[in-house]
Amino acid sequence: MKFRDYYKILNVDKRADSKTIKNAYRKLARKYHPDVNPHDPGAEERFKEINEAYEVLSDPEKKKKYDLLGSNWNKVHTGPGGFQGGFSGFENFNFEDLGDLGGGFSDFFKVFFGGRRGGGPQSWQKTVIQPKRGRDLTYPIEITLEEAFRGVERTLQLQIQDLCPQCKGEGLSDKQNCSNCQGSGRIYKQRQSSVKIPPGVRDGSKVRLTGQGESGIAGGSPGDLYLQIKLSPHKFFELREGDLFCEIPITVTEGIIGAEINVPTISGNKILMKIPPETQNGKIFRLSGLGMPPLKEGLPGHQYVKVRVVLPQNLSDREKEIFQELAQIRQDNPRAFL
Repeated sequence: MKFRDYYKILNVDKRADSKTIKNAYRKLARKYHPDVNPHDPGAEERFKEINEAYEVLSDPEKKKKYDLLGSNWNKVHTGPGGFQGGFSGFENFNFEDLGDLGGGFSDFFKVFFGGRRGGGPQSWQKTVIQPKRGRDLTYPIEITLEEAFRGVERTLQLQIQDLCPQCKGEGLSDKQNCSNCQGSGRIYKQRQSSVKIPPGVRDGSKVRLTGQGESGIAGGSPGDLYLQIKLSPHKFFELREGDLFCEIPITVTEGIIGAEINVPTISGNKILMKIPPETQNGKIFRLSGLGMPPLKEGLPGHQYVKVRVVLPQNLSDREKEIFQELAQIRQDNPRAFL
């Protein structure tokens, strides 16, 4: 079997801490996720390698074995009764790799048997797999502003690691490495999940779905699934915190004598907004409570409407005369302070 250098796959140093390894994994997982690269046939295999590397390097015990044994790390298994029947479980083990990895038989025995070598074959202790919680998963998802306002339900196609159905996650089948999972106890599979995104999410929000992450090991609880929300740009509204901002054009006459105009809201309805007489260009009006709903507690945001006075074009001779008369009557000089 070809040796996979998990450190090179995640592009991290062997001395990297857990945080560095996790950040490297997240960056690569987002880049090579099959849903993000639907036309790249190699993305899925690369994604599997990245997940396999992270599964080992993020687990202190697996990482310890991998650093010592390399490609042999998951080939050694202890069966019922320990090693009374000989070195069963080492049939495919390449002991020459121990020297290349800087370890040796002393470290090897410490890793797998706690250093107990005296007393004959019956002194070897069976390795007990402790229950371990499944890994959390993060899935990016893009939704519209309207969906964020109302809440939305989506069906996702997730590629996750799950317990191998053949060996039940133990890695062994008939005292040999399981042929279905190559002894890892886990396989990749597609899972369809229906998820609900609550109203009021923002760009960058994380929605936690309890128990929808990867399966646990040896009876451990499953991890959680986190939806990383991205809001697609809106053609009319701009979201700032929980408030919505928009711009509405009005005519010169509406600005001068006042008017009532229909203004769109994020709910899809329109509201009648009053423009007072002599409204200046750029004036901002607040529509209370018509912004985004609160994600948890609190009050909804507001909608802010900025008016933009649009000057008339293609004036008739008579219209020009009216404006000339108005200019003579008013004799305004907005630049008098200069």
